[in-house]
Order: sequence, then C-alpha cells, then structure tokens
Amino acid sequence: MSDAEASDQGEAADEPGLPEPMVRLLGDYERHLVSERDLAPHTVRAYLGDISSLLDHCLRLGIDDMSGLDLRTLRSWLARLQTTGRSRTTIARRATAARVFTAWLHRTGRLPTDPGSALGSPKRHKTLPPVLRADEAEALIRSASDLADDGTPVGIRDVAMLELLYATGVRVGELVGLDIDDVDGERRLVRVLGKGRKERSVPYGTPAARALDRWLASGRPSLRVEGSGPALFLGVRGRRIDQRAVRALVHRRVADVPGAPDIGPHGLRHTAATHLLEGGADLRSVQELLGHASLATTQLYTHVTTDRLRRAYQQAHPRA
Repeated sequence: MSDAEASDQGEAADEPGLPEPMVRLLGDYERHLVSERDLAPHTVRAYLGDISSLLDHCLRLGIDDMSGLDLRTLRSWLARLQTTGRSRTTIARRATAARVFTAWLHRTGRLPTDPGSALGSPKRHKTLPPVLRADEAEALIRSASDLADDGTPVGIRDVAMLELLYATGVRVGELVGLDIDDVDGERRLVRVLGKGRKERSVPYGTPAARALDRWLASGRPSLRVEGSGPALFLGVRGRRIDQRAVRALVHRRVADVPGAPDIGPHGLRHTAATHLLEGGADLRSVQELLGHASLATTQLYTHVTTDRLRRAYQQAHPRA
C-alpha cells in the first residue's frame, strides 16, 4: 500500500463521530469481516475506515437509517471523493468496500435491495512494475553472496532470503511467516500461507536449496534463542525476522547492482513472474505459483514481457 493510500485510510478512520445506531452497525459489520470473511486485520481496518466515510456522507445528506442508502447516495459519495483529489486507485478501492458492505446489508435484511451491485468504479491505471533483468538478478544474489563469504549468520541468512524470494516469487509477508517445517528439502517445495489464509506449495531450485541448507546448518543455529520458536528466518535478536528488515535488505543489495531499478521484495516478486513467463511458463502455472486469486492479475506480467519485446524490436530491427 502506498503512503498516500495509507494516509487516506487514516483520514477515513478519523471521520466525525457517528450516532450510536451507526456505531453498532459498524460493530456488527466488523464481526462479519473478522469471523465470517476471515480478513486480515489491516484489511478490516481499511474496510471500516471506508464505510465510516460512507456513513458520514449519508449523515451529511440527512440519511440516518440504512433503508435510505441507494445507488444515488453511493455515486455522490464517490463523486465527492473525486472532487477532493482522491486517486483512481483509492476511489476504486472504496467502491469495492461499498459493494461488499451493501451486499452484507441486503443479505442480513437491513436493505430490501443491494444498490452496490449496480455501482461502477473507475478503472485503475495499469502500470508496468519495475523488474530486474536476468543478469541483474544474478548480480543481486552474487553481491550478497560475496558479502556472506565471511560466514556470518546474518550474511548467510540474507543470501537464503534473497534466493528464496527470487526463486519462488513469494510475498514478503509470506516469507517472514515461514516456519522450518514449511520447507520440504527433499522435494524442494515450500508451503506458503497466502492471502485469505490460502495454502499453496511453491517449488524452488538448486541455488535456493543450497542457500537454505547452509542457513539451516550453520546460520540459524547461531542466531537461535529460547524464544525463536519454529520461525525459518530470524533477526539479529533471534526472533522471527520483520518485514521491514527484509525490505531494507533488498533495497540495499539492489543498490549494489549498477543500473538496476530501485525495487523491494515486491519488485523481486514481479521479477520472478516476468522471468518465468519469458522462459516459457504458462499463465495458469504462474498464477498458481504466485497465489493470485484472479488470472487477470497475473496477466499484468504479460504486458511487462511484451513491453520488453517491443523495446528490443525497436532497438534492433532496421525498419522498426
């Protein structure tokens, strides 16, 4: 999530006080999001912030009962957001939140119909994510490996994390959530708990296997403390490593690669997906590896590879 989006969510959560019936309604909705939809805490906070903004807008229009919530109200809410400079991404997210909310209201008998089912949202601008070339990815791992030659536990760990991020394309949250038992060294598979608590198995190659074996044999035992638990990757104090530490590592090591774009762990995920497609993997396989719920999300990477092909053509073909 961008800083702007995070700030926008904070503003939504700070809407003026709502009347008691709306506060109770939000409480019921929160229990639905947590218990029935099993959403992550930050996702629940985002939904509640968005709906608080919608309810505040209803009050501004003199609507203090959900039976008066209709499509015109929803559209005027989104229009107000647009006039206050909200981005397309933010408005699209809030439209999604509204649709989820009105569907719940209708399903629980609080609304006779579902006005959100007819609510459109602006299309998000699709941007091509920055990715590393194959030689840049190799240089990234090599620079980290050179620094780990002194055999320090942190250096060994960093190489293993970079190898696994690039080999599997897992999200940074999925990486730090791994336990030792999630790694199947014999079959070279790692069991990942992704978004929506969906589990998937992702293969990794020989270089990542060597780095993991070295970390488990000589790196992790040196950092392990009594409270380490089953965490696969540990921080310098012996606890499960934090996402911020992984992001800082990736940015630091990428900076050592001349000409490489400044990317973080998510950029390595983009890179892994792009290189898989460029190597001939089919979209469905890449979708499963990345844990995408929709194939449309995976198709973004085809735009990356097509864009590269177009640039290569323009540079190399005499009649481009």
